[in-house]
Formats: sequence, C-alpha cells, structure tokens
Amino acid sequence: MTSTFVPHRPHPTLRGLVADAVGYEQRGLAPGTHRGLPSPTLTLVVTLDDPLDVAAHPDPAQAPGRYDALLGGLHTTPALIRHPGRQAGVQLSLTPLGARRLLGVPAGALAALDVDLADVLGSTELVERVRAARTWPERFAAAEDVLRRAAGDGDPAPEVAEAWRLTLASGGRLRVADVARRVGWSERHLTTRFRAETGLAPKEAARVVRFDRARRALAATPRPGLAGLAARTGYADQAHLTREWRALTGLSPLRWLAAEFGFVQDTAAARGPGSAA
Repeated sequence: MTSTFVPHRPHPTLRGLVADAVGYEQRGLAPGTHRGLPSPTLTLVVTLDDPLDVAAHPDPAQAPGRYDALLGGLHTTPALIRHPGRQAGVQLSLTPLGARRLLGVPAGALAALDVDLADVLGSTELVERVRAARTWPERFAAAEDVLRRAAGDGDPAPEVAEAWRLTLASGGRLRVADVARRVGWSERHLTTRFRAETGLAPKEAARVVRFDRARRALAATPRPGLAGLAARTGYADQAHLTREWRALTGLSPLRWLAAEFGFVQDTAAARGPGSAA
C-alpha cells in the first residue's frame, strides 16, 4: 500500500474563504467504505482517477451518485463513500461564511446535500484544469485561480458572522442563549438567520464543532482515554461523548477509529479525503 498526502496553505486572498486543502493519493488498499463525517466546513473534492462513489448521502432522500467533482454542504449525519482500493484527488475545505462569495449561494442552500461542483460553479473549468495539471502545486494553483476569479461580493450579516466566530472560538461550548445575547438577537431570530446562512441551527453547529475537535484529537492519539477526551472537548462525560459520536457517525469512538484510521478526513493534518463528501 502506498499513501501520499500533500497539505497546502490556501492563497492569502482566499483566507476566510478556504480553511485548508490537501492532495491525496492512495493505492493498494482493500476495497471498502469511508464515512464522510460532519465538519464545520463545506467539502470540495476533485478526483484524479475514479469518480467519488457516494453510496449514501447525509440526506437519505438523495439518491446515491458518482462524482468527478463534488461539493458537500454542512450536515449532522455521515455520508458513506465506497472506494475500490485506490483514491486520488484534491480536497478543499470551504468556510460556510465564505460560500456566498465563492459559490454565489449561501451554505444554507447546500445543507446536507452533495452536488456536482459544475452545477454550482456553472462550469467544468476547475475540474478540467486540476486534472490537466501534473504536479500538486499546479493542481492547487489551478483550483485557486478558478475560485479567485469566481469570487464575488456578499457577506453574511455581521451578527451571523459573529455567532459563527463565537461558536468556533468556544469549541461549541457556548449555549445558544449566550450567543444570541452577545450578538443582540433573540434566540429565535438567530436560529432562523444562522440556519439560512450556514445550513445548521446554532445548537447543531455547536455539536458539529465540538465533535470535530474531539475527532481530530482522537485520530491523533494512539491510546485515547475517552473520559479525558470528553472533558477536554466539552462533553459532560464519556457516556455523553459516546452518544454524540454514535449519533454523528453511526459508530462508537473506538469502532470509528478502528474502521477509519488511514482514511481520516482531517485535511489540516493531511490524512485524506471526504469531510462532507
């Protein structure tokens, strides 16, 4: 088995729009199924070989599909992605507050959906240029060039942006009432506007942010202590952590670790594809 992961720091003009990026190539794997887990970023994947084979989407009403390039919105249930023992591509993690500028639509329009990238961008240029490139730097540059030229105006309401910032900064620990109070809105109004912009309600976003931090910590720890992990990442106790993990992934933390190690979606740590995909 061979595995190559190439992390990439997004171009400065894309800061706040693209959180991180990675190139990946794996060969000689046993065919299997990868779980695309909930994440606080949208997932953009351009494959370099086989199409991305999504057997089950976060929205169960969406039919399975195969994608040369996929864009996945924020979600709270896993996607199931089949692979034939090899996979290669470029993945970019897009911030939900940057979706309007990069994609022309709010992230809320893509909530729990996986869609063909060209249907959103209105062109196959990004896919064609990434696939035509021969090196990782050239692939990243091609993707970024298309996104930079596509970027327009339009930012979310300052209150929504601040609510998102507070949710991230607190690791999902702030209560919705506290977030609403800090931005000067009622909980009801915040929930309506926040969901329309990001695709998640504030409470759901807090769950996803808290889970994402715990997932990254678990993937980086050879012998994890779940009670300590729960305490460090904002869960009431180990039982709470396990319940949330089952709800968001379909597996217990240790079963997920055993099933997914080597196919982890953490692009910041450069370990592989598929956040929302």
